[in-house]
Amino acid sequence: MAIELSGKTALVTGGGQGLGAATAGMLAQAGANVVVNYFADPDGLNRQRAEQTAQRIGSRATAVEADVRDGMQVEAMMEQAIRRFGRLDIVVNNAGIVRDRTLKKLSAQDWQAVIDTNLTGVYNVCKAAAERLSDGGRIINLTSISATIGFFGQSNYAAAKAGVIGLTKVLSRELAKRRITVNAVAPGVILTEMGQTIPEATRAEMLKLIPLGRFGKPDEVAGVILFLAGDLASYVTGQVIHVNGGWYG
Repeated sequence: MAIELSGKTALVTGGGQGLGAATAGMLAQAGANVVVNYFADPDGLNRQRAEQTAQRIGSRATAVEADVRDGMQVEAMMEQAIRRFGRLDIVVNNAGIVRDRTLKKLSAQDWQAVIDTNLTGVYNVCKAAAERLSDGGRIINLTSISATIGFFGQSNYAAAKAGVIGLTKVLSRELAKRRITVNAVAPGVILTEMGQTIPEATRAEMLKLIPLGRFGKPDEVAGVILFLAGDLASYVTGQVIHVNGGWYG
């Protein structure tokens, strides 16, 4: 049974690389129009990657700049998406950063930077989306294995991602009357650019804890997001779907 998203529009934050790009591509393969969001970094690399992702998809995709930390920019992005494609049906909160430090070395600035992007950014997108999503729409939030295990040196990241889980569960109740489902996907270690920044020795130790004996691939997470975006998941809401090869502690 194929998952069919033709006529629907999806917005993927941080959609130019890694899990975001894999998700944007898979949603497009299922027929969706796709808005590939990016944050404008000084060297323009994020824009380049987002535009390349949109170009690979074709005429049913567009790259749109917005800083998820800024609620007004988020609202403008969604209005632009609706003007382009006529509707908004699926929102994937993928944008995120890391600033790993032990608590002793973690500055207030690095704490706040991660909270602002990884938690407040999700709030901004969810708030704007709730007013614009079609009835029966989907919100899918990316959390992390770190939220439940608590990796060393990730107090800011783990706290933000745990907050995303709480937000997901509350919004699943608040938006249920409009048949909008809200779920979270918690990847384990996935070999994206972010995953490859983990020191090799640390990765070797992590690998020993994964029952399937390997790290994940972006498409393996994107496939779960695709399922949650489609009609087969119409009775799934308020859930955290772990995609981690069996690593639970």
